[in-house]
Amino acid sequence: MTTQISIVVPCYNEEAALPYFFEEIRRVAEQMERREDGLSFEFLFVDDGSRDGTLSLLRRYAEEDARVRYLSFSRNFGKEAAMYAGLERARGDFVAVMDADMQDPPALLPELYEALCEEEYDCAATRRVTRKGEPPIRSFFARLFYRLINHISDTEIVDGARDFRLMKRRMVDAILSMKEVNRFSKGIFGWVGFRTKWIPFQNVKRVAGETKWSFWKLFRYSVQGILAFSTAPLAIASIVGVLSCLAAFVMTIIIVAKTLLFGDPVGGWPSLVCIVLFLGGVQLFCIGILGQYLAKTYLETKRRPIYILREEGGRAGDEES
Repeated sequence: MTTQISIVVPCYNEEAALPYFFEEIRRVAEQMERREDGLSFEFLFVDDGSRDGTLSLLRRYAEEDARVRYLSFSRNFGKEAAMYAGLERARGDFVAVMDADMQDPPALLPELYEALCEEEYDCAATRRVTRKGEPPIRSFFARLFYRLINHISDTEIVDGARDFRLMKRRMVDAILSMKEVNRFSKGIFGWVGFRTKWIPFQNVKRVAGETKWSFWKLFRYSVQGILAFSTAPLAIASIVGVLSCLAAFVMTIIIVAKTLLFGDPVGGWPSLVCIVLFLGGVQLFCIGILGQYLAKTYLETKRRPIYILREEGGRAGDEES
């Protein structure tokens, strides 16, 4: 009986890195195919609206290698949409998600496969044990985010976890059953459950090209993750509101007592202005939190597609397995 592994690779402007990745993943796949009887691969690349020569490379790879399939979006929908599209179109009994920049070492794939075949796991995932090579500020805020979200969310998200993982079909199907548009895959992987084995590895630098994740994009992504898997910000807004009311009540008593005892009803207007500005800021902050949740709900009710395909190709895509 043939066992197939699908390799899902989201790509956005990865023209410089793709040749290195494709050469390495083919080498690893051929080694595994020689070692395991009945094991086969499909390489499913998802072009997320790239503006360089990424799509041209994928077309060429599809012509050269029958195992290659590719999807191309009508525009840039983001990595989350690319991963969902790849998982949705993957046909393998096992499905792996990998980045094309070689920061997810293909050499770890045999170890991931062995963990699923020889042990009772549904997923073998990778996590970085160091962040060597990253800017210190970025590393600090990344660790802060993991500590924060694990305190305020019931879904466990492992510090240093990568999207690079190999999953059995039942876990993939569970992930695909979650149709939300505002996706945070690290949280989704944890929320669906299933037994996961973590494979640690040292941080690897990008082989070529530039990262697409600026500090601002990572910040927005982290906020999206918090909103998607925790209602704690709403509770915080409520607590801040209650504390502000208590502070205002206490201040009212102090001002009344001061007026009765010392007859000074006019003085203190600067402190009054500060209090008014503080309470106004707290109100706007709480309204902003509510607005973020409302905005996410609004986008979900539109029921827009997670992605739109512009092109699909590859000889492996001509026949349904």
